[in-house]
Amino acid sequence: MSTMQSAHRESTRMLRIRIPDEARDAIAESLSVLGNPELDPDRALALAHKAFSTLDVGLLQEILDFGRHADTPGVALVENLPQDDKLPPTPNNGGPCEGKPTFVAEGVLLGLSSLLGEPTSFVTEKNGRLIHDIVPTESGATTQTSEGSDVFLNFHNDIVHDESGRYDLSNPDFLVLNCLRKDREGNALTSYADARDIVHVLSDDTVDTLRSSSFQLNAPGGYTRAYADGKEVLSVPVPLLGGPAESPEIYVAANGVKRLTPEADHAFSELQRVCREPEVGQVVALTPGSALLVNNRKGVHSRSRFDAHFDGTDRWLQRTYTRRSLWAIRSQLVPGSRRTHR
Repeated sequence: MSTMQSAHRESTRMLRIRIPDEARDAIAESLSVLGNPELDPDRALALAHKAFSTLDVGLLQEILDFGRHADTPGVALVENLPQDDKLPPTPNNGGPCEGKPTFVAEGVLLGLSSLLGEPTSFVTEKNGRLIHDIVPTESGATTQTSEGSDVFLNFHNDIVHDESGRYDLSNPDFLVLNCLRKDREGNALTSYADARDIVHVLSDDTVDTLRSSSFQLNAPGGYTRAYADGKEVLSVPVPLLGGPAESPEIYVAANGVKRLTPEADHAFSELQRVCREPEVGQVVALTPGSALLVNNRKGVHSRSRFDAHFDGTDRWLQRTYTRRSLWAIRSQLVPGSRRTHR
């Protein structure tokens, strides 16, 4: 591998951050007084932000730099995070969890998210909740959604329906995934493919096609179920790649991408193929006490198939959507809310 190629690979490799035991315990103590964040999200965010501000300045800057610079990796794994002493059974209905006695995990999620931007919510995703319980359900086992388990969840971004027809504008800049409970067999894997790595291995013709407005993104399943009777709702024709060559942005809907030409069909197949290649896809098995910070613009992510038992022991993640700023989507605010958008 050439020096130039090596430098490129280093800049896109997963950032790994381990919280020292002493810092973990200090954060846990601060978060032990946190109540249900959904009751007063802004106060909960202030408390969580204060807890994480006690980190060593070097670790703090690593997380901040991850979120604010174009040349940093698109995915980061933070390990040795505080956990709740006791967990209730994993919800089997898609959440939210009922009867959780403490909210340390929620505080960890909000603390990390607040270092990246402003956590936000959408009425079409988990009924507008700020914190999403990501758990398998029997009804969603074979779907391309966060409730799936029995199928490979294809590489995608988290896309938000927008009346403008552009589903890549209001979507989150980041998502944070905090693991409360791993799957029983330990087979659930999360993968991330950076757009810089993707274009590095694709042919020029394929990249040109991906940069053309030859695709339509399908609205998320939550939107189509709530507002379109489950029918397909497509964006205007859009490219799947945008931005400068050295720092591309990528947009792929989990609920489906319609290809408008034979060339687009081939390019999309190539895109999904290379994301699975070892030199592109970066794979991690999330375990309790670890959280994944995902840049939703720099790359796409996926999840492997895994066994779900629906007996209270299943895999349980919590997720937030985060924007660098809420200003650009202020017109979509739900009346009376500061963080929930249409």
